[in-house]
Amino acid sequence: MTLPDRPFRGNLIDSFRHAFHGLHYVLRAERNVRVHLTIAAIVTVVGLWLGLDPVEWALIVFAIALVLVGELVNSVTELTIDVVCPNYDVRAKRAKDMVAAAILVAALASVCIGVLVLGPPLLAKMSALFGA
Repeated sequence: MTLPDRPFRGNLIDSFRHAFHGLHYVLRAERNVRVHLTIAAIVTVVGLWLGLDPVEWALIVFAIALVLVGELVNSVTELTIDVVCPNYDVRAKRAKDMVAAAILVAALASVCIGVLVLGPPLLAKMSALFGA
């Protein structure tokens, strides 16, 4: 077994640097990622206001991560298809449509999680505020 030319620490730092470059790119280039992050910020503020418990936070964080990871995979898939298949091909379109559908499923699941977790305490808080 041969050892790498660089020490492990350098490779780890490089890995994080590349990951942050990818994150920076996707934030700049992908509108939908920014939309999802805006929604995630709103949900986080509402969750703080409602005083969610740790299990509820775990569900919310999972839902947010599910959508963001999906968006990253969607972006990678689309870029890769564009490189591999620069001309229109119905199979490339189908692949892009399917990965977009995966994000739709993740987003809908996240909405369901949000409604189930935030809905009851939000209704209770609104009822208390407005005396209903």
